[in-house]
This record gives sequence, structure tokens and C-alpha cells, in this order.
Amino acid sequence: MMEFINEIRSRNSVLFVFGAVSWIFAIIFLVLSATTEIKVQQVNAWYKPFKFAVSIAMYAWSMAWFVHYLQSWSPSYFQWTVVIMFGFEIVYIGWKAAQGEQSHFNVSTPFHSAMYAMMAIAASVVTAYTAYFGYLFFVNDFPELPSHYITAIRWGIVIFVIFSFQGFLMGSRLSHTIGGADGGPGLPILNWSTKWGDARVAHFIGMHALQILPLLAYYLFKNTRVTMIAVVFYLLLAVAALVQALKGRPLVQLQPPSDQHSSAVDEA
Repeated sequence: MMEFINEIRSRNSVLFVFGAVSWIFAIIFLVLSATTEIKVQQVNAWYKPFKFAVSIAMYAWSMAWFVHYLQSWSPSYFQWTVVIMFGFEIVYIGWKAAQGEQSHFNVSTPFHSAMYAMMAIAASVVTAYTAYFGYLFFVNDFPELPSHYITAIRWGIVIFVIFSFQGFLMGSRLSHTIGGADGGPGLPILNWSTKWGDARVAHFIGMHALQILPLLAYYLFKNTRVTMIAVVFYLLLAVAALVQALKGRPLVQLQPPSDQHSSAVDEA
């Protein structure tokens, strides 16, 4: 494990440190979720910042690992864009959790509307920069690396970008739950709705293609054709999760929706 951590540090120290700080925040948020009773929409307030900190830490370390392969490209602007934009998100989401208030979909005041818009801008800037990062992987050759591994990195970035921008679907609705209100019964910690459709499921699956596909290709598939088949199936899985959510159906249904809400979903 230490060898892996040292390798990330040697590849990009800025993204390594930012990822490490994000992991520390994640641990703090997890401890707070177990030791405080602050809630937002009937859900432990610290789950959201915990999930964001973990995702951002994974993203930062993934980019630190991949950027090493682009020897002719300077990552200076990219790495500091990630640190500033995602650093702002972690701090703001954590701050609102401490106040027992929503960070996302909160347009209750001009200040909250502005901050919500800034989070959307921050996520969009990083996603657009990541798309350019992926473009560089498509236009460059990497003869020293296995083709199945590079294929997984390329398409992992593509799927990440697509489902990162899928966040605008939730933003436009000011809700991630489809067919019911946010804050109902959900899976532990993830809190994906077990009663209604939840757009966060596809968002999660798609964005973590960035880590899952390269790992599977490198350690398991070890074949370009098999990797491409896996890419297609992974993309279909993310799309299926989104379609299921848009129909108002949860990933795991533990509580049946009421007749009134079911009728509303059917009519929609």
C-alpha cells in the first residue's frame, strides 16, 4: 500500500496532497456522522460531504496517476484548477452540513443561489478540463503501455465526463429523487432512494468508470477486445440506471410507493 501511495506522490505531488487532504476530510465527516445528530431532510447531514470528499479524493489520485503518462503536457493549470474548484466544494458542502442546511438545490436566498451556481460552475470547469485531458489520451500514442489499459483510461474518462454532466439533470430539477421528494428512505450512507427513482445512481456509476475500467483492464481483462466489450456493458449499465431512475423506479425497492405518487409518475 505504501508503495502505491509513494508512486502517486512521485507522479504528481499537488494532486497527491489534495487527494490526501480530501481523504482526511472524509474521515472527519464520517466520524461526525457517527457522533452528531445534525440532519438535512431527515438524513444525517454529514453523509453528503463524506461522499463528496471520498469521490474527490479518488478523482484527484486517479488524475495524479494518469497525468504521468502525458510526458509532453504540463499539468500545472489543470492540477490547480482541480484543487481550487473541488476544494471550494468540499469546504462549502461541509460548512452547510454543520449548519444543518442544504448545499445543493438550495436557492432559498440570493446568497445560497449564488453559491449553488458557483458549485455548478466549479464542477463544470473541472469536467470540461477532464474532457480535454481525455482528448490528449486519444491523440497521443503510448507504445510503452498495454493497449487494453490505455483503451480503458480513454473510455473511462469519456464515460466520466458524460455522467458528470448528467448532474445538470438533477440541478435543473432541484432534486435528485424522481417520483417523490428528496430525503425519504434510502440505502445506508449512499442514501439512494429505496422508494423512488434516484438520478444519483447513474451519476455515481458513470463517474467511477474513471477508476473501475482501468483497474479491471489492467489486472483482469488484459485484452483490448474484452476491455471494449466491458466498456460497452459498463456504459449500458449506467444508461440503464438512468432510465430506471427517470421512470421513478429505485435501484433497490424496499418500500413501495403510495398509490397517489405512483399515479403521478405514470401520468408524467
